[in-house]
Amino acid sequence: MSDEQKAVEAAEPGAVVVGEDGLARCPWGLSTPDYVEYHDTEWGVPVHGDDALFERLCLEAFQSGLSWITILRRREGFRAAFDGFVIDKVAVFDDKDVTRLLADPGIIRNRSKIEACIANAKVAQNLSGGLDALIWAHAPTPKGRTAPRTVSDVPATTPESVALSKDLRKQGFKFVGPTTAYAMMQACGLVDDHLADCHARRTV
Repeated sequence: MSDEQKAVEAAEPGAVVVGEDGLARCPWGLSTPDYVEYHDTEWGVPVHGDDALFERLCLEAFQSGLSWITILRRREGFRAAFDGFVIDKVAVFDDKDVTRLLADPGIIRNRSKIEACIANAKVAQNLSGGLDALIWAHAPTPKGRTAPRTVSDVPATTPESVALSKDLRKQGFKFVGPTTAYAMMQACGLVDDHLADCHARRTV
């Protein structure tokens, strides 16, 4: 479960939270200064490009079982360790790289997740049509989607995230369950789950 989703469960059902700057935000977006910037400038903004989406896919996988803030604060460390998440570079990582990564304090040193990231790069490298096309094919149309008014309105999974997870796993990707897939959809702007009264909401 993503940190955003944990906040959804923990927060009082109701409205957005107004910060000292007078802007209304989703409750999790005010929990730390790091989250304020991430909430306001990144979360829910459409992300395109195979390498950019590969990075998000990897980071969401590393987040599994942890808080998102843990990953967010190590993101530059992850980028340095994984050669900027350029698919063609990560796809040629070998056992020496795994050993290097397991000794890197700037990332989460989990062998299964490290090996999954490398394996996913190999899959993405050979993906017909590219990762961007595969992921965005599962974006729901904004029409007919109701803006969440309370945190309890935000789902943990959707039929689209279940379908995306199934499609990714069919291709050979790892650590891409429906909840992880939906967290990525939220983060990468495939859906806009900012609350209806949040200043960062981009769709109606």
